[in-house]
Amino acid sequence: MSIRLGYQMPNFSYSGSVAELFPTVIAQAREAESAGFDAAFVMDHFYQLPGIGAPDEPMLEAYSALSALATATSRIQLSALVTGNTYRNPTLLAKTVTTLDVVSGGRAVLGIGAGWYELEHQQLGFDFGTFTDRFERLDEALQIIVPMLRGERPTFDGKWYRTESAMNEPRLRDDLPVMLGGSGEKKTFALAARFAQHMNIICDPAELPRKLDALAQRCQEAGRDRSTLETSFLAFVMIDEDGDRARQAQREFLRARGVDLDTLSEEQRKAATSRQFVGDPDTVAADLQARVLDPGIDGLIVNLVTNGHEPGVVDLAGRTLKKLVG
Repeated sequence: MSIRLGYQMPNFSYSGSVAELFPTVIAQAREAESAGFDAAFVMDHFYQLPGIGAPDEPMLEAYSALSALATATSRIQLSALVTGNTYRNPTLLAKTVTTLDVVSGGRAVLGIGAGWYELEHQQLGFDFGTFTDRFERLDEALQIIVPMLRGERPTFDGKWYRTESAMNEPRLRDDLPVMLGGSGEKKTFALAARFAQHMNIICDPAELPRKLDALAQRCQEAGRDRSTLETSFLAFVMIDEDGDRARQAQREFLRARGVDLDTLSEEQRKAATSRQFVGDPDTVAADLQARVLDPGIDGLIVNLVTNGHEPGVVDLAGRTLKKLVG
């Protein structure tokens, strides 16, 4: 498994009818595949996230959508970025991602995290619990899921979950990769060192040197060679052949969410846009190189939150970024 360049679809708020929604998703996945992206991702949420849109904006169930994309593509890896552990029993999740792997011909990646969006849990009836609860649950879940992905039959009796010789058939392979997503230097990184092949780090790019030092420390504590754990960074990319048009799209995107860049101080503007990479292809590439890759991140996962659904934009991003990550 290697994900040097990934494409995440962060929203499904397209113009047109609901009947036209999924064909637009398929078109993006196919364009990402032909542009050389290694993986396509959807979010595992039921409501749209704060900062991207209102809770009632369109959101597809992740694994149904990924299974459909499996039949519409042939090479690109498919994953949730990332699965919320709180939404599914771990044995069900192991079965679900293994089925996606079978359906896709061996292209599934299990992206997983502890879960964090309280409104979904509250309104849909999922147990949210405390921060500590969610990480205890994720730790237990991985002790069940990873053996099931490898063809073992785990028996487990924990605080949150129990299994009895849990079976998972059919499987196409015993090395379906696991990706942890998050920013927690103690808990998340420690779980990645124990269980994952890939760590997707979500943070302000200025924090990356510290995050990578912490990840190396967790690997050392786990007795693991840090070089065996691939890393990536999730970036919001707003790209256009016309850089002014990309910057205008950024302003409109933020203004629609109550943030007016013109009224902010320099410090506030930096905070509001730290994970955004905006402009023409050369500007975006140079910014990602300097702020993400130079500090030591292996790969890029990008979303094109303002215009990714427009034909040709995913291809432009792929052609621009592929040269950065090889």
